Amino acid sequence: MAPKRRMTVHLSHLRLRDFRNYAKLDVDFTPGFHVLLGDNAQGKTNILESIYLLATLRSFRGVGGAQMVRHGQKGYFVGGRVVSTAEHLIKLYWSGTEKKLSLNDQPVKRLTDYLGVLRTVVFCTEDLQLIKGTGRIRRRFLDLLLSQTHGSYLPLLQRYAHALRSRNALLKQRNVDESALDSFSGELVRLGTEILHLRHQLIPRLSPLARLAYRRISNDAEELRLEYAPSVHGDFAVELARTRGRERVLRSTLVGPHRDDVQLFLNEKPAGQFGSEGQKRCLAIALKMAQAEYLTGLHGAPPVLLIDDVMGELDVKRRSGLLPLLERAHHARGQVFMTCTETNWPEELGRELRRWSVQSGSLRGCS
Repeated sequence: MAPKRRMTVHLSHLRLRDFRNYAKLDVDFTPGFHVLLGDNAQGKTNILESIYLLATLRSFRGVGGAQMVRHGQKGYFVGGRVVSTAEHLIKLYWSGTEKKLSLNDQPVKRLTDYLGVLRTVVFCTEDLQLIKGTGRIRRRFLDLLLSQTHGSYLPLLQRYAHALRSRNALLKQRNVDESALDSFSGELVRLGTEILHLRHQLIPRLSPLARLAYRRISNDAEELRLEYAPSVHGDFAVELARTRGRERVLRSTLVGPHRDDVQLFLNEKPAGQFGSEGQKRCLAIALKMAQAEYLTGLHGAPPVLLIDDVMGELDVKRRSGLLPLLERAHHARGQVFMTCTETNWPEELGRELRRWSVQSGSLRGCS
């Protein structure tokens, strides 16, 4: 019996119109490694951002649609062809007055029908905020990973956010409608309990992957531990009822998944507080490596890796810890996009790869 062929997913074509500094771009990509070379501020990161946008409908730079429109234009277009077991054509248009998203020339009515067509993991300097930033950034990391792996998670999260906004609006009123508050409290508990359950399941699966990735990058320098820190420790309904008095004073919902965090420890010390800059950088990369490994294990195909100048920030020893992930992507015929300048080009990546020159919003293949 012939061995079962492993499924691969790759972006075979990218089309940009008035996106960032690209007036017009049409380019074909094969599976494998693609290195985008060029000086700073030429448009290398913009390519990665457009691919991430196709996958998640958001920018990894944390900006809105208006910031991604080319200067002087009204809107942008990003399109792509994704090849897996079938071909999928994606078209995304954004302007201040109009937003269009289609899959295979059909309007996307439910995000659950769209998310997962292209899965990506991005490595970028903004990842440091996973360690140094607020709990909201770490919650978003969990939510993205669950959205990439559970089709029902994003709608669940959106319904929870709607119930939370409605409940907070009631708490801000001088005379609170008690029956309406009870109704939204019940909705919050029902949805929130499901979110808590999925997050509780994820952390024990993600933690060993992150621990192993950190050991590879740091050369076993410290031991990493991830711990889920929910704001709800028992029965959500009971804890919500207990805080009702304080909620009236502060006019806000004080417990629930919207206040959860993930605590990161290096040798049992909080990484954000006690870790060096190098340790924090390694830890951020380890979390993203764990995300990529988790997605690969769950879906049987590696996500498209988008690596934005991260190799240049690491010394040779630490870069070697990232290589096993890139090797596995290579052997699985996955796809990797990496930005570099000529000065920080990692020579240990001297394998079969396609080099591209990026200059002033143009992309040109190098021999």
